Amino acid sequence: MTHNKNQFQKQIAVANKTIPADLVIKNGRIVDVFNGEIVEGDVAICEGIFVGVGNYDGKTVIDAQNSYVSPSFIDGHVHIESSMLTPNEFAKVVLPHGVTTVVTDPHEIANVAGTSGIHYMLQNSDQLELDSRFMLPSCVPATPFENTGATLASTDLKGFYAHSRVHGLAEVMDYPSLQNGADWIVDKILQNNEHRNHIDGHLAGLDTHAINIYRTAGVMTDHECKKEEDARERLRRGMYLMLREGSVAKDLTSLIGAVTPQNTHRCLFCTDDKHLDDLIEEGSIDYNVRLAIQLGLSPIQAIQMGSLNAAQCYDFKQKGAIAPGYEADFLLLDNLETIDIHEVYKGGRLVAKNGSYVGNESTAEPAPAKLTDTVHAPEMKVDDLRIPIKNQAFASIIQITPNDLVTKKIVDTVHVVDGSFSPSVEKDQQKLVVVERHHNTGNIGVGIVNGFGFQSGAIATTIAHDSHNIVATGTNDEDILAAIEALKTIHGGLVVVKDGVVEAQLPLPVAGLMSEQPYDVVNNQLHDIHQALTRLGFANTFDPFLTMSFVTLPVIPSIKLTDTGLFDVERFTHIPVEAQPTNNPDVIPSD
Repeated sequence: MTHNKNQFQKQIAVANKTIPADLVIKNGRIVDVFNGEIVEGDVAICEGIFVGVGNYDGKTVIDAQNSYVSPSFIDGHVHIESSMLTPNEFAKVVLPHGVTTVVTDPHEIANVAGTSGIHYMLQNSDQLELDSRFMLPSCVPATPFENTGATLASTDLKGFYAHSRVHGLAEVMDYPSLQNGADWIVDKILQNNEHRNHIDGHLAGLDTHAINIYRTAGVMTDHECKKEEDARERLRRGMYLMLREGSVAKDLTSLIGAVTPQNTHRCLFCTDDKHLDDLIEEGSIDYNVRLAIQLGLSPIQAIQMGSLNAAQCYDFKQKGAIAPGYEADFLLLDNLETIDIHEVYKGGRLVAKNGSYVGNESTAEPAPAKLTDTVHAPEMKVDDLRIPIKNQAFASIIQITPNDLVTKKIVDTVHVVDGSFSPSVEKDQQKLVVVERHHNTGNIGVGIVNGFGFQSGAIATTIAHDSHNIVATGTNDEDILAAIEALKTIHGGLVVVKDGVVEAQLPLPVAGLMSEQPYDVVNNQLHDIHQALTRLGFANTFDPFLTMSFVTLPVIPSIKLTDTGLFDVERFTHIPVEAQPTNNPDVIPSD
C-alpha cells in the first residue's frame, strides 16, 4: 500500500469522489478475475493505484471504446538470462506482450559469477517499467558433480533479503540433498523462513514421495510437471502448479486437463527459459493465456491464471486485478478470445502500444569487467576429445527429445576408428563436449549424443545449464575445436562452424550469457545463427542451442554430460561412455 501520507489521503479523496482522479478509464468492459465475469463502469486511478470502479471524473480520460480492461500478466518463474538480454532490454520485449511483473531467479548468472552476478541483475533491473521480483538461487552449484563459477552458501545470500524486490528462495533442485536433510540446504531454507515465506521447487521426474518431502520443507511451487496425474498430485499436496511454455519445455498442452474450476486458483503460468526470438514472435505469458483458451479454458479463467493467481502465489497483495487498492497494471484488449493487446499500462502509465514499447528509456550502467571476462579454458587438441571404445563397440548415448528437457539413455553400437568413437552422420551420432570455463581446470567431459541430425559442422555455446561451462557438439573434432576457440575470442555466446570457418556467431559477453546490445540487434544476430544452421544440414525443427544447453543439466532425467563426465541422473552417479549390450527395457536401443 501507499506509505506516503499525502498520497494516501489523496487516494482516499479520489475514491470518495472529493477530487478528480489522475486517470479514468471509461467505456471499458472490465475483466473481473474474482467472480469470473465481465462488468461495466469507470475505473479511477490515483498515484498509480486503482481507487474506484463506478462513476468517476478524472483529469485525464481514456475512452476504452468498448475494449476489455484486463489485469496485466505476471510470469511466475523466469530466468531473464535465457532471453540472452540484460534486464533493461528484456523489459522492452515482454512489456508489449502484457507482462508487467516477472518473478525471476538469477541462478544462471550466479553459477558463473556468484553474488556479483546477483547484484548486477538487481541493479540492471532497477527503475524499469517492468517490475522484476527476485528469488535467491538455492542451488549454486546445482549438484556437486560438476564445476561451476561459484558456490553460494546461506551466508552469501543473507544480505540480499534486505532488498525490497527479493521475495524468497528459488527452485530447490538438489533433491538428494533435501531428502537427506543436508546442512547446506536446510540452512538456506531456515534462513529464508526468517525473512520471507516463499520457496520454489523443482521436482523433475520425481514421485509422490518426493512431493511429501518438498512440501514438508515448505516448498510451494513446481514448474516441472509433465503429466496430468503428476500435476494433480502436486495440487493435492498443497502446491501451486505452474504450467510452463518455454522454448524447449512446452508442458501446457499436456497439463491443461488437470486444471478444473475447483483448483484453478492454485494454477499459474510461467515461461522459465525462453529465447529472444520466441519471445518476439510467439510471446510471453500472453502466449500461455492464448494457448490455454484455445485448449478449452474460458478466457477469464486463463487471464486469472496469468494475473491474480500468480500474485496470490507470491503474496503480491496489490497485483493481479482491476479493483480498488491494486496497482494500476492493466491491458486494453481488443478481443478476449485471442488476447489481442492494444495497450499496456504500468502504474497507470502507458508503456506499450500496438506491440511496441513506448515507455521510458533506461540508462543502465555497463556490466563490470569481472562479468565480461568469464571464459577461461585451455588450448585443446583433437586427442583431448577422444572417447575410447573397445568392447564390442557399444556405448551409452544421450538421446535428445526435441522440445523437451528430458533425455533418454541408449545403449547401441557406434562407429570406431583406431579404438575411439567416430561420429556418424548415417546413425545420427555426434560427439558432445563439455569444457570447464570458469577456473581453467582443464576438465573436459566427452560423450555421444543422438538426435541433432547435423550433416556437417559443429556448434558451441557458453549457455549450458546450470553451471554454464562450454558445451559443443558436431560431426567432427576439428570443427568442434574451432567452435570452442571462437567462443573464447568473443568472450562467450553462440557459434556455428563448418569446415573450420565460423559461419555465424552471437557474442554474449556478460557472463557468457547475455548481450548488452539492443534487443533488435541481438535478434538479427540470432536470425543469422539459425540461417547458418541450415548450412550444416540441420532441419530447424527445434532449437539445437537451447536443447544442447540442457543436455548438461544433471538434475533433469535421465542422462547428461558435465565437465566431469557422463552422468546418470536417476542413479545420481557418473557412468562410463563405453557400455555393454543390455536387455533392460528402460534402456532404448536406437533405430
